[in-house]
Amino acid sequence: MWYPSPDWLKAVVERHGLSVTARVSSFRSFCSSSRQLRNKVPDAQKIFQADNGLPVHIKGGTVDVLMYRATMTLTMAGTCYSLYWLLHASFPQKKV
Repeated sequence: MWYPSPDWLKAVVERHGLSVTARVSSFRSFCSSSRQLRNKVPDAQKIFQADNGLPVHIKGGTVDVLMYRATMTLTMAGTCYSLYWLLHASFPQKKV
């Protein structure tokens, strides 16, 4: 596998005005040898496939419930606001 030399990378960074540290660290973060990650999928499968009577969109816990309620609140508020202005626009204004 080809890896760019540090001199080449510095030339590219200087030409585009980027910082060398951020560029090199972001390059290294995609290397396979940087670190080994633990597979969390089986743990998540146990949580989301459990038969506890909850819908899947709120099985994640408190954060999921709060996000669901915030989404529903914003959806209802937006729908009511849209209907208000639709009703307002459907009746002609009286001319003075």
